[in-house]
Amino acid sequence: MKTLVLVFHPNMAKSRANAALKAAAQALPADSDATVTVRDEYAQYPDGNIDVAAEQQLIEAHDRIVLQFPLYWYSSPALLKEWEDQVLAFGWAYGPDGKALEGKEITVATTAGGPESEYQTEDNGATMREVLSPYRMMARYVHATWREPFVVFGSMELSDETLAETAKQYQAFLTD
Repeated sequence: MKTLVLVFHPNMAKSRANAALKAAAQALPADSDATVTVRDEYAQYPDGNIDVAAEQQLIEAHDRIVLQFPLYWYSSPALLKEWEDQVLAFGWAYGPDGKALEGKEITVATTAGGPESEYQTEDNGATMREVLSPYRMMARYVHATWREPFVVFGSMELSDETLAETAKQYQAFLTD
């Protein structure tokens, strides 16, 4: 399976957890059965001008798309939304002729600063599944298969040992 990891973090230098996940994905050995391509979208498009054709070509060349980002106010960084608006175009991703993502897997890898206990209905009004529902619905709308996300809770408080183990778990998630 060919996996494309699209990393959306506006300031990777300030995120131990996202940097560790990105590095773990980049460290995967290249082989024909589980190829993983990692792309830092903020580094690629610092001005926000997305090369739609290049992004679509990358998606077409992969079987699984992983959107990796930190959770900001129960949402994603702005470039991910802009990417969705531009890349997932009518006639390509959806609509009568839009079948480019049909049969592909789409998932999310996200980091949340708060503990898992904060993502319960009784605490903040929404579970992580509910917070990430726009991505699940996007996958459904473009006829892709939604894969349950990889979520790192309490990302700002992780010990070095826990972060290293989390990175290994992410590698397994990407190659499973």
